[in-house]
Amino acid sequence: MKHFWMENRSLFLFLALMFCFRSAIADWNDVPSGSMKPTLIEGDRIGLNKMAYDLRVPFTHISLYKIADPARGDIAVFDSKVADKRLVKRVIGVPGDTVAMQDNRLYINGTAITYTAATNGDWLEHLPGKHHIVRLDPNAKTYANFGPVTVPANQYLMLGDNRDNSADSRVIGFVPRSEFVGRSRSVVMSLDYEDYFLPRAERFFHGLE
Repeated sequence: MKHFWMENRSLFLFLALMFCFRSAIADWNDVPSGSMKPTLIEGDRIGLNKMAYDLRVPFTHISLYKIADPARGDIAVFDSKVADKRLVKRVIGVPGDTVAMQDNRLYINGTAITYTAATNGDWLEHLPGKHHIVRLDPNAKTYANFGPVTVPANQYLMLGDNRDNSADSRVIGFVPRSEFVGRSRSVVMSLDYEDYFLPRAERFFHGLE
């Protein structure tokens, strides 16, 4: 056994460092559903900066040093205890914000968020300091209204960009700061699940808003 270890120690060291790197520094994350359409689509693999918010002990959620807090408009990945799975959503409400939605239109701290028409029937949502595309169904009613609610300390209100097809804070409630894994700003690669997993070359290294 000792002989085997000595012969392969470089490989084991490389694997250990790689797993630590992916756990605490950077990784990729699959997008399994359409809850973030049109920003993200099924089959995307997004780059994940795990040091965007915290320096953590590898393989844990234990923070050694807080680098930054999630900001409104961030596309963030978090391990939801309520949903019992990893989710990708957008930060809409930060601690202290008062957020409401009426007929799929957001109000943040009493101010109505403006929307302008985009392509394919989607809308450009003008969050303070951040503009991004969302998908709204004018006939949907289930999740189109809530609040106003005030985001508690150390928690965040998260929504999917595909507003009427997303199990987000309207279903799972506020997301604790401790559940955040990291932030994404690009698609690394994308495979078309409906076309024999062929690569979507146009989405490789596609920047995210």
